[in-house]
Amino acid sequence: MAHILTQLPLLDTLHGQHAALLGKDFDAYRNHTYRLVNFCAAQLDADDEALQKMQVAAAFHDLGIWSAHTFDYLPPSDAQAQAWLNANGKQAWSADIAGMINEHHKITATNGSPLVEAFRRADWADVTFGVINHGIPRALRREVFAAFPDAGFHAMLLKLSAKRLLTHPWSPLPMMRW
Repeated sequence: MAHILTQLPLLDTLHGQHAALLGKDFDAYRNHTYRLVNFCAAQLDADDEALQKMQVAAAFHDLGIWSAHTFDYLPPSDAQAQAWLNANGKQAWSADIAGMINEHHKITATNGSPLVEAFRRADWADVTFGVINHGIPRALRREVFAAFPDAGFHAMLLKLSAKRLLTHPWSPLPMMRW
């Protein structure tokens, strides 16, 4: 079985910068992002740069829910990630990070890099509790969920989905892509 990643300093730093914004959802989102990075890394022979990209994308991929107070959160999430990349001299990562954020709810395979596709598949594995697992081994999924429990993440998603359905019945899931 693959070794799970339990300490990701860049991801922790980025979460720390957004702790006040995430508020009571901090642990839920942090654990989701750790699961996401673990599931993404399990699909690739990732070097250090790819692992760093995963952490940046994971930290920002859903952040627009809190920063822009919207369930149509991909554009604000990507904008925040791009601002971070620019501020930290990582503009060369822009296409991969944008792809990972903007394609992570795509239902069908992406045309992007293997990293973008692995990130998409990892998010589906997490959000569906492994029902859609894209070949990520059950034992690894169990170990990762044990190390990084749900902490209310899925309940929060259901609550936000229901609220969006009531307020925007013709566009209940604006982040979904074909």
